[in-house]
Amino acid sequence: MFWSPIKPLIDKIDIRPSVENQPVIVQFIPEELEWIGTGTDAVVVRHLSYPEVVFKRYVEGREQTRLNEYEVYLRLHGSPYFPICFGMDDSFLVLSYEQGPTLYDCLAEGIFIPESVIEEVEQARTDARNRNLNPRDIHLKNILLQNGHAKLLDVSEYLKDGNDKRWEHLVQGYRLFYPMVAGRKIPVNLIEQVKNAYLDQAQGNFSLIKFGRQFLQLWKHNLKE
Repeated sequence: MFWSPIKPLIDKIDIRPSVENQPVIVQFIPEELEWIGTGTDAVVVRHLSYPEVVFKRYVEGREQTRLNEYEVYLRLHGSPYFPICFGMDDSFLVLSYEQGPTLYDCLAEGIFIPESVIEEVEQARTDARNRNLNPRDIHLKNILLQNGHAKLLDVSEYLKDGNDKRWEHLVQGYRLFYPMVAGRKIPVNLIEQVKNAYLDQAQGNFSLIKFGRQFLQLWKHNLKE
């Protein structure tokens, strides 16, 4: 395993589980490791000795999540829409380092999101289904805009049943509302407000049209300030 020399550093990472599906709490990361991102199950770091890969270190108690994600990456091997998994250790996965802003970053920074990215995510989902997977939990922070193309991150829920409809709602929102804000910076606090309200309301007879209209009013009010 090429990462053996830095495994002791990865083992020193101290992360704690959070509540209500929030990102893990990072207590300590050795200074030799570069923090890349944080999710609800793990933190992602990189070491200068291996700039082409990242190490996804899972919080204690999420061993099954790590095993599930490794299984998913084995099935996705060869797909151009997902990172490459180089291997698994007892607390982390080794994945290809993928550059580019997330779609969340694009909204916050005013980077235009082309229609082709939406189409490529649809192709990625079809590819995953053809490999007996159930692509779900696809949201703004799990999709990179990489040289004009889509790259999907975090496949840990692809073995679960059911459809959370998060991607379907994003596509509907893109068609209905994105043209009104395309290429303009959206304040992060507004994005977070929309996200939190969506997570609270997206069940039962949820109407994205009614939901979106509420926040368009907030957006217009923000523009006047």
